[in-house]
Amino acid sequence: MGYFSLDIKKAKGSSDTVQSDHIERRLIPKNADPTRTHLNKVLIEYPDGVHGRDEAIAHRLNTAGIKRKITHDQVRVVRVVLSGTHEDMMAIQDEGRLDDWCRDNIQWLQATYGKDNVVAAHLHMDEKTPHIHAAVVPIVTGARRKAKKEQENGKRKYRKKSDTVRLCADDLFNRQTLIAYHDNYARVMAKYGLQRGVRGSEARHTSTTQYYRDMKKKNDALDMENKRLQEQKAEAEQELKRAKKEVQTEKLKGAATTAATNIAESVGSLFGSGKMKALERRNEDLQDRILELEEEARQREQQQTKQIQEIKTAYEQQNSKLSEFVDFVKRYFPYVEKLMPTIKFLRDTLNFGDAVIRKLCTFKDVSIKGELYSREFNQHFRADKTICSLKEDKDGNFNLNIDGVSHVSWFRRKKDEFMQSLGMPTRKQDKGIRL
Repeated sequence: MGYFSLDIKKAKGSSDTVQSDHIERRLIPKNADPTRTHLNKVLIEYPDGVHGRDEAIAHRLNTAGIKRKITHDQVRVVRVVLSGTHEDMMAIQDEGRLDDWCRDNIQWLQATYGKDNVVAAHLHMDEKTPHIHAAVVPIVTGARRKAKKEQENGKRKYRKKSDTVRLCADDLFNRQTLIAYHDNYARVMAKYGLQRGVRGSEARHTSTTQYYRDMKKKNDALDMENKRLQEQKAEAEQELKRAKKEVQTEKLKGAATTAATNIAESVGSLFGSGKMKALERRNEDLQDRILELEEEARQREQQQTKQIQEIKTAYEQQNSKLSEFVDFVKRYFPYVEKLMPTIKFLRDTLNFGDAVIRKLCTFKDVSIKGELYSREFNQHFRADKTICSLKEDKDGNFNLNIDGVSHVSWFRRKKDEFMQSLGMPTRKQDKGIRL
């Protein structure tokens, strides 16, 4: 029986675009065969209006019903790579069972992490071993895992709703759950002859980074071997020189002393045993090996130079396309640049989703229901079927209007209503303040 590979990694940061570019082959890695890329498959269908892995992650976060603001250091997606030993995976493919293997993997992922949380899955056939890249958004419900311990220790002072929707990778992926995942996955993979591996198993997906890291290790090993052989060659040359000098010494021509006799016998033994010829042959072998290593190093240097040039060319092409695109946008959509500060405000401060922002940028009215955050008052205000729109001022800048007034005025009105409900006097408006 072979071994399966179940690799689970948390993606840190607010974006996983680099990984998406690799998975969706917007960038072809060096360890992939471009002639087989067309065999890759998308195993999970995206919702309507969603295109690609990044949008699928954002769509799940925006539609899950999360109440709390997602911080920049929260894990938004967990990468799961599923594969097996190379020989066994090729056997599964040759037997026509690869589709069944993919289907069982998707069913296991959805049953384990929730169908809605498994937002993307891609089968790669253009690398050495067939494998699946899956994206899991760690959305859970109920009390925090740590909160249960706090409650047991008497630290919990209030009770939260048990059905609260949260983004929490630690609840889904911890030491206990990872062990359980591997045990459960082993039962699913047993029918394909794949069992749970041991530490150090080779049944792992080789990432692009690991591929280049391995190449560097091989180069370093060759350099070490070359250096070692150079040292051996120097030692052999010194030994040969010393032996020839001893042979030519005048002390060997006479037998005046016992010491001279011993030297002559040693030299005679050296010639008689063939050690001198063996030493010369060893020196020739070392020189041949050095020439081979020098040729390998030269070829490796040429290959690396070619790879660097290819990367540079690809970067320049990509940068050129990006510059052309930016020029195109500025020429035919001059208002886009002025929209950028407003978009940042809508996304980062008001936590509007991409779908809402896209609709607002078409200058259409959008109905909002939920809570809106005011940076001026550091407070959330309830919005119930509130109409939002973008309006251009006399300076050509775009500002957010809420219910027909600027967002600044709307937040101040809501603040006054809040103060009145508490029986407190309303604040005086400062017309000079701008957000």
